[in-house]
Amino acid sequence: MSEKPIALITGGGTGIGAACSRALSKEGFRIGINYISIVEKESREVLSEIEDGFLVEADLTDIDQVEEMVKFVQREEGRVDVLINNAGISINKDINSMKIEEFDRQRSILRGAWYLTKRILRLFMLRKNSGRIINISSVVGHTGNAGQIPYTMEKSAIDAFTKSLAKELFGRNILVNSVAPGFIDTTLTQILPEEVKQGILANIPLGRLGSSEEIADVVAFLATRGSYITGSVIHVNGGLYGG
Repeated sequence: MSEKPIALITGGGTGIGAACSRALSKEGFRIGINYISIVEKESREVLSEIEDGFLVEADLTDIDQVEEMVKFVQREEGRVDVLINNAGISINKDINSMKIEEFDRQRSILRGAWYLTKRILRLFMLRKNSGRIINISSVVGHTGNAGQIPYTMEKSAIDAFTKSLAKELFGRNILVNSVAPGFIDTTLTQILPEEVKQGILANIPLGRLGSSEEIADVVAFLATRGSYITGSVIHVNGGLYGG
């Protein structure tokens, strides 16, 4: 078992999660990269880039898989010092077009994050009265966004989860915070029509999309320093929304 502190990052092999894996590796963590099968190749590439880490496959929408992931980490690693709930999905349809099954799938990622956090707390963090939990939400959880009602509901709920859990853990030296990215330059934004992208940029005072690395910088600060911050939502959006 590793003597290094361990950071478990859901969706840690792509996008913001991959940037967090790299950033926390540089801070001296052994990185647990959670992934789903369709991004195994990308996740293995990230693993090859960092100094110390391991892969653990689990779909957060399936509670049985989440439980197996927790058992694997307990058996093989024996500790989790930082949990980053980053994994997410986005099913984009207006309210009249979205089917109930699609709504339920979107919302199930929140249930998975809740259950994973519950198990990590019980098995690791509460036993030693220390830890950091960082939830990745989104600016649209605060502003709303047409065609993304279940997604925006989920992201808003993650921030409410952060604030409530921080209060539940009062006095336990376990810090819980959210990082709420704005529009970030990822594969999802790269495929947007140019007129849509220009419309977004027109509302960002810094005049550009953010990078995954800029989000990861804030996550790394919360994971390693930020010792007087808990129950907070840190907005990283180029001035689009102030919170």
